[in-house]
This record gives sequence, structure tokens and C-alpha cells, in this order.
Amino acid sequence: MDNLQKEREEIIEILGIHFESLYNIPPLAGRIIGLLIIDGCKSGLNFENIVGKLAASKSSISTNINLLLKMEKIYYFTIAGDRKKYFNSAPLSDRLSNYLKMIEAEVFMINKMHDYRKKTASCAEEDLSLANIVSYNTHLQIVEKSLKKTINGFKKIEINNNKNSSNSTK
Repeated sequence: MDNLQKEREEIIEILGIHFESLYNIPPLAGRIIGLLIIDGCKSGLNFENIVGKLAASKSSISTNINLLLKMEKIYYFTIAGDRKKYFNSAPLSDRLSNYLKMIEAEVFMINKMHDYRKKTASCAEEDLSLANIVSYNTHLQIVEKSLKKTINGFKKIEINNNKNSSNSTK
């Protein structure tokens, strides 16, 4: 096995472990996402490609692909005249949008805690808790603003990439 092939497999495994942990999914599902990020970025991979590259059973691959499709971590597309489905990982802007949803939920909870603590603080510890809440809320607002800017930047890149790829197929 040459060095590039070894490096590719190592990256797929690292991505697989990352997504397994992040999304609480089976190891094979994480490796499928990793494989699609590394090998599927140009034209996607069909089912047979995925089975061959991951050397797993068809039923295991199928089960995990269906899970990832339901979770919207991957998507598929078809090509006119070809009966196969081609799979690709969700765009980076979509993955980051999931983080944004978590931040927005956290902001909602922190605001509720802030309003409650502001009304009920009756000792030094609760005053400290209120100060921590205010500081954390400030941090979350900065992260939220930065994440929105990053997502918008990635969406612009993705739109340009889609325009370029559709122009090159004409």
C-alpha cells in the first residue's frame, strides 16, 4: 500500500470516528460519511463503490446509508439514463447549520435561566451564577454571529461550485 493510500484510509477512519462520536451513529455510518467526503466530492459514489471501498456487507452498508439519509448527513442524486443512485456527504454549510441550531437552543435556555436568576438571586452564589450566565450569553452571541457569517460564506462557495459543475457538464 503506497503512502497516499495509507493516508487516505487514515483520514477516512479519523473522520469516521469523529462523526460516530458527534452524531452518535454506528462506526460504519461514520466511515461512510468520511469516505464520501474524501472520495465522493467530485461525482459522488454509488452503492457498489461504497461496498467495495469499505469492504463491508451490502446489508450493513444499506442500513447505514438509510440511517444517514434519514438524518440528512448524506444525500443522493441520480444521473439521467443511469439507474444508480450516487451518494455524497451533506454540504459543509448544512453541517455547520446543525451547530447553529445547537447554539440557538443554548441561547434560548440561557436567556430563560438569566430571566429566572435575575428575579430570584438572593445570595452571593446566585449573583455569581447570574454573572456567569451573562458572560456565557455574550460568548454565545459572538459564536452565533461568527457561525452565521461562516455558513453564509460556505453557501456562496457551494453555489459557485454548483454553477461551475453544471457549466462544465454542458
